[in-house]
Amino acid sequence: MTTAAMSAAADTAFRHLKAATSISTTTQVGAFPSNLSLPSNCAARKPVSITCSSTTLQTPSASTAASSSSDRVFNFAAGPATLPENVLLKAQSELYNWNGCGMSVMEMSHRGKEFLSIIQKAESDLRTLLNIPSNYSVLFLQGGATTQFAAVPLNLCNPDDVVDYVVTGSWGDKAFKEAAKYCKPKTIWSGKSEKYTKIPAFDALEQTPGAKYLHICANETIHGVEFKDYPKPAGESTLLVADMSSNFCSKPVDVTKFGVIYAGAQKNVGPSGVTIVIIRSDLIGHAQTITPVMLDYKIHADNNSLYNTPPCYGIYMCGLVFEDLIAQGGLSEVEKKNAYKAGILYDAIDGSKGFFRCPVEKSVRSLMNVPFTLAKPELEAEFVKEAAKEKMVQLKGHRSVGGMRASIYNAMPLAGVEKLVSFMKDFQARHDS
Repeated sequence: MTTAAMSAAADTAFRHLKAATSISTTTQVGAFPSNLSLPSNCAARKPVSITCSSTTLQTPSASTAASSSSDRVFNFAAGPATLPENVLLKAQSELYNWNGCGMSVMEMSHRGKEFLSIIQKAESDLRTLLNIPSNYSVLFLQGGATTQFAAVPLNLCNPDDVVDYVVTGSWGDKAFKEAAKYCKPKTIWSGKSEKYTKIPAFDALEQTPGAKYLHICANETIHGVEFKDYPKPAGESTLLVADMSSNFCSKPVDVTKFGVIYAGAQKNVGPSGVTIVIIRSDLIGHAQTITPVMLDYKIHADNNSLYNTPPCYGIYMCGLVFEDLIAQGGLSEVEKKNAYKAGILYDAIDGSKGFFRCPVEKSVRSLMNVPFTLAKPELEAEFVKEAAKEKMVQLKGHRSVGGMRASIYNAMPLAGVEKLVSFMKDFQARHDS
């Protein structure tokens, strides 16, 4: 091929790609809601208004959506986990040219007006979903919940402060061990001896007088144990702190009961790379002197989560999920859907006459992560293999506990759970002899 011919071919290919992916819109992104109450340290934030070029938004056609759906598997992974299909399709339609502004969200300056509108809208919608009071700050950070295992004690404690940990699974245990580097944590209850299958009675907890905070993991992803209510700190000045990574935005939560809530996004609200921290604003600004700048909540609060380049595209995706949750009717409606899905799966396990078994105490079984085993362990690998052939993937249990685990977060459709249950009954019929 001649140089001229190669150039012509490349130009044709580029024009076809541009035609296939270009997006046009008449959308106007309005100013950040003027009636949103923000913490005092956010007062410097100014509303932004963006007007994009006037064209027509091309939403995916029904045939395209159907084709996309038929090509997808039911992903039961614990995280990164499945995302809402309509959210993925909207992100796809906006990938090349967000709102007609000539660039992708992945290309935007995090200090430009376009991205400011995205992160402010995401925060506004999250505040709406969880009814977050104005005296709480919302931070979009990086590093996963594991980084918060260190950030929490570094920001809330002095090195000699005592803090209490209720350890109901592997993640609570990891948080405790990390805190030991920066303060004096005490495990006031651990479920390790019973293989993390229960949660203690709150009135039986021997809390430490004067403890700086009481830490819980609201939902243990690995072991499938979930707090249905939350303990009340014994001391007047003791804070309740919760890792909510795997049930964040799966149900309503009274934020005012907590000093700090933190969560990795990759379970229920977005892709990996975003960590959300909700913290009472008066707790900000007391970090230990050894605290790295990137772990200091005050730095991020003062800069509206824009101290350095944040995970911009991940925050955008979280924002789309928040919009979707609001459109579903809010977290009360989402919780009903989650309870229904989990009920179907637990009923199938309990009704299998012991062929399938869930080790978790019924009163604290997670609506998000359902661990189960087979009465015949030698069949578990076959179960996972056959399920994958039926487009149900990531059902293998965590390496530390074995068995199987079905993570059925907000975005797992009812059809996915129903298909799994049907497969389980068929598998039992073929192997229960």
